[in-house]
Amino acid sequence: MSGTAVSRPGPGRPRDPRADAAILTAAVDLFVERGLARTSIEAIARRAGVAKATVYKRWSTKEDLLAEAIERARDDIPALDEQDPDVPPAELIEAMLPRWGAALADPRYRALTARLLGAGPDHPALLDIYWNHHVVPRRERARAVLRRAQEAGALDADADLDMLIDMLLGAMIHHLVLEPGSSRPDDHAAYLRRLLRQAGLAIGAGVSPAQRS
Repeated sequence: MSGTAVSRPGPGRPRDPRADAAILTAAVDLFVERGLARTSIEAIARRAGVAKATVYKRWSTKEDLLAEAIERARDDIPALDEQDPDVPPAELIEAMLPRWGAALADPRYRALTARLLGAGPDHPALLDIYWNHHVVPRRERARAVLRRAQEAGALDADADLDMLIDMLLGAMIHHLVLEPGSSRPDDHAAYLRRLLRQAGLAIGAGVSPAQRS
């Protein structure tokens, strides 16, 4: 579920990774607290304890910075394509469900998702940058994992993978943003398990889609 952040090195001496981390953390914290309109480069620099020029050497716009900061905030969510490629996809998914459930139960992650979606109408540049630099590469990796699941017999061979990804993401966004939801990670993991089974993935059942039909 996580992705690789896009770094944009600036001119001059090598970047200080501690400053990068402080800026990205400050950007996410302010975005969650205030929303995009009230999150400025100046405020981010002040929260991070760096000069405003230090931020601009790394990111040319607030939208570039926030897109990378949002993606970096997802780094602790394990991605399937970063796991052992020799383990069948259905087993990997089952093993990852508790950690995904913990992420969905995190109030900060839920608020971050709501802020990102809410920024779209007034600040389309943020969603455009985030989509092209982070969502598209993640979709490619998700498609590769689902293709492996098809080859392993854990997913119908004729499943439309792009449509399946859209359905899964739509359900998860609905669950994160619109439903009051439980704070228990186990409840969110159980929701994800039901969602993936409904999508046709043979997880936790020990049988292939063909055997279930």
